[in-house]
Amino acid sequence: MGFDGYTGPILTVRLGGELFAIPAGVVREILDMRRVTPVPTAPAFVCNLINVRGRVVPLADLRLRFGMPAAEPTTDTRIVVLEVGLEGEPTTVAVLADKVYEVTQLDEVVSSDVPRIGSRWRPELVAAIGRRNGQFVMVLDIDKVFATAGDAADGRPTQQANRASSAGGNSNAHFD
Repeated sequence: MGFDGYTGPILTVRLGGELFAIPAGVVREILDMRRVTPVPTAPAFVCNLINVRGRVVPLADLRLRFGMPAAEPTTDTRIVVLEVGLEGEPTTVAVLADKVYEVTQLDEVVSSDVPRIGSRWRPELVAAIGRRNGQFVMVLDIDKVFATAGDAADGRPTQQANRASSAGGNSNAHFD
């Protein structure tokens, strides 16, 4: 996904104290937090499933994908349902966001070459760095975020996922 001079709409979301953007064209809907079903053998960052209009959809915790600690859902937590390309096929997935702000435009693209040094985020997962209202915004390459799901964080199930499997799979679980 090339973002040189990108002027398309984006959905801005917060993960921890960071501002991220998802290209609005892949967003299908935004949902309030709901019951999740853990999948203990899945990669740590996609270890839950949700029901979206009768369809089973994998739910990813982007905080874990970017090496942030998991967080309990709050009243601001939202599920963003996306359609991404996986192995050339359109696939419905969902991601957790600590807060969803708005569909907007970047004021400017600062760089589409994310530096390997000095960046807190894996550069291959960030399509561009932009600015919105004076703040840096990391525009995610959402297809790559999911295409490399098997190597999330350290690539192994987390202790949280292991605890979930030994706890009998509480369907209301959200891991801390």
